[in-house]
Amino acid sequence: MKHNWKKLAAAVLLVLIAVCSRYESLRSQPVLAADQTPCRIVIDPGHGGEDGGATGVAGTRESDLNLAVSLRLQALLRLFGHEPVMVRTTDTAVYSAGAGTISEKKVSDIHNRVRLVNDTPGALLVSIHQNFFTQGQYSGAQVFYADDAYSRELAQQMQAQLRASLDPGNRREAKGAAGTVYLMNHIQTPGILVECGFLSNAAEEARLNTPAYQTRLAMTMAAVLLQNLEDANEV
Repeated sequence: MKHNWKKLAAAVLLVLIAVCSRYESLRSQPVLAADQTPCRIVIDPGHGGEDGGATGVAGTRESDLNLAVSLRLQALLRLFGHEPVMVRTTDTAVYSAGAGTISEKKVSDIHNRVRLVNDTPGALLVSIHQNFFTQGQYSGAQVFYADDAYSRELAQQMQAQLRASLDPGNRREAKGAAGTVYLMNHIQTPGILVECGFLSNAAEEARLNTPAYQTRLAMTMAAVLLQNLEDANEV
C-alpha cells in the first residue's frame, strides 16, 4: 500500500501544533540573542559503525536507536523548511582514513564530529544518545548541555517538554556536560545532548524500539527546536 504523504504531513503538522501549544505554557523568555542566533541545526546520531555504544538488556545497539530517532528528527525539520546537517545517515563511524586501531578510530571519530560542528556557520548541535546504568530500575529521558547560557536554557526547555509530552513521571533535570562529555566540551557553538532513555531498563528499551515512540521523541524535539528558531527570527 502506498503512503499518502500529504495526509502524513498533515497529521504530523497537527501533532506538532499540539505539542508546540503545550510547550507555550512551559517555556520562559526566548533564549536566543540577536547577535548569536544559531540558524543551522547539526544532528549527531551518537556512535555508529564498529562503535555500537551501549547494548540493551535485550541486545539493542544504541547506535541503531540514535540513528532511527535522528533520521525522524531530520525529516520533521525538513518538513518545516530547515535542512539539518547530519553527522551520519547510515550505520557508519566518521573516523578519517588512516585510523587503524579501535582506539585511533574512536579518537578520530570524535575529533571529526567536533570539527564538523565548529565548521558549520551558525550551528546548534543536537546529539542523540541512549542511557545505560548497571541497575535496571532507572528510566526516563535526560538532556545535557554545553557550557553556555543558551545551551543551558534550551536544555531545560527540552527536558520539560520531554517530560510533559512523553513521561510526566520523569523527575530528571537538565544537567551540564562540563568535564564529562568530550564533544560538548570542545564545540564552539551551543549544543545539547539528549539521552532518550535507558537501555538498561527492559520496559524502556522495548518502548524505544517502537517506531511510534521514536517518532514521538523526534516530534517533541522538533517542536522545541522549531519554536526557538521562530523566536530567534522575531528578535
